[in-house]
This record gives sequence, structure tokens and C-alpha cells, in this order.
Amino acid sequence: MFETDALRLLVTVAETGSFTAAAIQLNYTQSAVSRRIATLEQQAGGPLFERLPRGVRLNPAGRALHRHAVDVLERLSRAEQELTVIHAGQGGMLRVGAFATANISLVPAALREFSQARPDVEIVAVEGRSATLVEQLAEGSLDLAVVSDYPSGLPSADGITTAVLLADELFVALHREHPLAAAESIDLRDLRDEAWLQDTYGDRPTMLADACARAGFTPRKIIRIAEWTGKFGYVAAGLGVALVPSLATWALPAELALCRVADPALRRTVHMALPAAPLPAALKLGESLRDAARRTASQGRNDRAGV
Repeated sequence: MFETDALRLLVTVAETGSFTAAAIQLNYTQSAVSRRIATLEQQAGGPLFERLPRGVRLNPAGRALHRHAVDVLERLSRAEQELTVIHAGQGGMLRVGAFATANISLVPAALREFSQARPDVEIVAVEGRSATLVEQLAEGSLDLAVVSDYPSGLPSADGITTAVLLADELFVALHREHPLAAAESIDLRDLRDEAWLQDTYGDRPTMLADACARAGFTPRKIIRIAEWTGKFGYVAAGLGVALVPSLATWALPAELALCRVADPALRRTVHMALPAAPLPAALKLGESLRDAARRTASQGRNDRAGV
């Protein structure tokens, strides 16, 4: 209803008590101030100032509008300051999505580095499947997402760009007392009689189902466990075995052993996804993700040299 320039003029006239003084302060002519105040009074439905022999002062209606004008202008000033720091990548909110195993080590390591460099940026973390995260990114409800190309290829959406972070190899997790725990490499057919820990099986593509099909068998038993802590707990109790992405091995309990699988297709690629016009803070976090990915890949090679 009221233009911000008119509200600013109202506040200035009220502070100076004079159309002439307000004109000088705002670099207007006195006639321009008089016209704009008259227009504002028409919009307000009546006079806002008492005209005095020497200057003007707010009447009750003017005091009411002045109170709101001061509040609006202060809010707009704070908004301008907030937008400035957001566009500089120094503040505001950054909404980050990632799939579950990326949240075990990769994303937390990147966020720790990022938070040290940009302590005033508020991080909102979201976990979900890659396809869902890309949809949220395209809708504008996320600013950056860490996604993978499994099981149905890399999800895509208009205006979304992706960049490879790392290759994520899969291993078999066994109890340390399992007869094959010391093997350098395992053929999945040697585990065809084991119970496998898997969150879903048969109702949508899974890496386990694809790998078992390539090996020429169907798992004897599937124990449906979704969370990695639960899968690790069952393996540690000797109740089954599980495929474990390299990103999840950082949380591996001491009772478990990792073995490579003689199937070069058992790997996925982890990507960073951004909108076409990313926030500066998202670009900065992208640098931290690349650093964390390089450290993860290097540490993984060292830790698994003897696997």
C-alpha cells in the first residue's frame, strides 16, 4: 500500500519537524516533499501531520504510521544486510542433502572444514535417496546435494549440474571368525548359503541382487535391515553378511572384517549436484567436499591395502 521511499520521507519529516529540512537531507525540492506527503496522506485516508506556524509534527494517525514505517525500514535494512552476506557466501542458510552413507564421514568432514571457514553460515542437513535429493534441488528446497549413480544411473533434472567426487567400491563385511574373513578376494558364489543383510530386495533394483545375478545365484535368505548400525550389529553377531560401500567402512566395528569381491562392477560413483546459479556458500562447501573426497579416497587406499 505504501512505497518505501514515502515511508522513509515520513520518518525524515517527523525527525526534522520540517518539510524544508527533510528536503535538504534527502536532496529533494520542498515542493516535491509537499507533493509526496500529500499523496501519502491520500493513501493513508487523511492527514498525518499537524501544520504549525514553524514546521510540522505528527498527528495521532501519523504517529501510528510512523511506528510501522520505522519497523518496516529497519526490517528492510536487516534484509539488505543479510542478503549482502548471503551473496558474499559469509552468512545465511545453506540447505545440504546427502544419501545415508555419504553422511557417515564424507559430508561431516566437509561440513566441519566449511564451518571453520564460514562460521556464520547456518547449515540445514537433509538425508534422502539420490533421486529425491535431485528433485528437491530442482524445486529450490536444497542448495547442494551429494548423490550417487546407483541403482538407476545418475538422477538428472533441468538446471542441475553434477561433478564427480569419488568412486565408491563395495566390499563384503564378515564376522572376523568367518572362514573367508582372511581371504584377499571373495567370489560371491562362495557366500550363496549365507543370510544377507539388506534393506530392500526384489521390489526395486539393488546392488546385491545385481551382483548375485551376475554370480549365478539367488540369496538363500534376506534379513531386511535398513540402518548401517543394525547391519553391522547383525554381522558382528554372526547372523549374516552384508555388502558395504567404502563410505560406510569408517563406522565398521572391530568385530568385522572386510573382503574385496571378485566383481569389478561392484562400485558406484558419488557426485556433487548444484543448481544452475549456486549460492557462493554452496560453491565454498563444494571445495570442502572435494577436499574431503580426496582425503577419503587416499585414506581408503591406505586402509584397504591389505584387504
